[in-house]
Amino acid sequence: MLMRHAKAICQKFRACLISDSTPLSPAEILRSAGAAFVAVLLVGWISSHFANGVVSVVMVASIGASAVLLFAAPHSPLAQPWPLVGGYLISALIGVTCAHFIPHLWVAGAFAVALSISVMLYTHSLHPPASAVALLAVVGGAPIYREGYLYVLDPVGLNALLMLTAALIINNLLPGHRYPARSSPKKDLVHHHDDPAPLSRLGLNREDMHSALRDLDVFLDISKDDLDQVYSRAGLHAFRRKMENICCGDIMSCDVVTAEFGTELAEIWARLRFHRIKAMPVVDSHRRVIGIVTLVDFLKRVDLKTYQTFIDRLIRIIRPSSGIDADNPKKVGQIMTSPVLTVRADMHIAELVTLMSNQGLHHIPVVEDDGRLAGMVTQTDLIAALYCGCITKE
Repeated sequence: MLMRHAKAICQKFRACLISDSTPLSPAEILRSAGAAFVAVLLVGWISSHFANGVVSVVMVASIGASAVLLFAAPHSPLAQPWPLVGGYLISALIGVTCAHFIPHLWVAGAFAVALSISVMLYTHSLHPPASAVALLAVVGGAPIYREGYLYVLDPVGLNALLMLTAALIINNLLPGHRYPARSSPKKDLVHHHDDPAPLSRLGLNREDMHSALRDLDVFLDISKDDLDQVYSRAGLHAFRRKMENICCGDIMSCDVVTAEFGTELAEIWARLRFHRIKAMPVVDSHRRVIGIVTLVDFLKRVDLKTYQTFIDRLIRIIRPSSGIDADNPKKVGQIMTSPVLTVRADMHIAELVTLMSNQGLHHIPVVEDDGRLAGMVTQTDLIAALYCGCITKE
């Protein structure tokens, strides 16, 4: 009994001291550490050669703190270009001012840190290492004091710009990193209208997230877009758990009507009409998927600017004509969409939801490991699977 209580107390004590951080793979940890190594090495070497003497050496310490944000948390609001550069310049300016106008050393230091935090929050440029720059301007001693407001530009501004350049180059070379963090588009880019994407029309939306953050009234080190993405991914994981192990192979059509690169357009049009389908995968001699042809591919070839009627123009495209006409394709390979997005039979249908709703896909070929066609999954198949899953759960 005593051991059980001791274990419970230790667990509570550990929970108070150690917060649950974002789970990262060993590869991501190694990438972040390697990127920080390269950046700090380059910035330190350049600063030691071109910045102002002793001050530049001291400044490298705050750059090390910035490296944690820029390369371990590149999507953080604290690590973006404006907080990095703006936070450093604002804090340095405040620190120099406090150092020259407040005689007591530690009172000036306290004012410098407090004012820098306030102004950075007000100007949306909060960058924690920058407050060290403000304090350093006060307690750094005579070499920094003699620099005056030149300290803001050299070495503070120089180091900030060098670090920003390193972050822009290195982060965008690393897989999974993007810098600066870009906001997701609010418009539906598939259908070119201002409505939210289908998955964003139900459940929580951006306004709900914004209202919740405002109600908390506490700074959270995560952007609204990343928070929205976390919520969306969590929803997909929950959906996958509830739908158990239903995969594309369970719902796909296996008897698929196909075409080859050299099939005549008239034959393709006849197959689409006879089978009452809107899309057909194009395969090679080994049944590997090389493209897909849809009704839209036919309609895109209809030039409505000519004096011919729509029907006449469509017939001209479908029916073979004698001679060579560069504007009149004859084979399906000339109008098909390629490359085409494919999925594997063992992919969970939860991943189809995003592909078929937000990306506007209606038909997706299902392939085997070697790229051979295994079947076709459509929006109708997905709707049927969702309905059956709901009925089964009830």
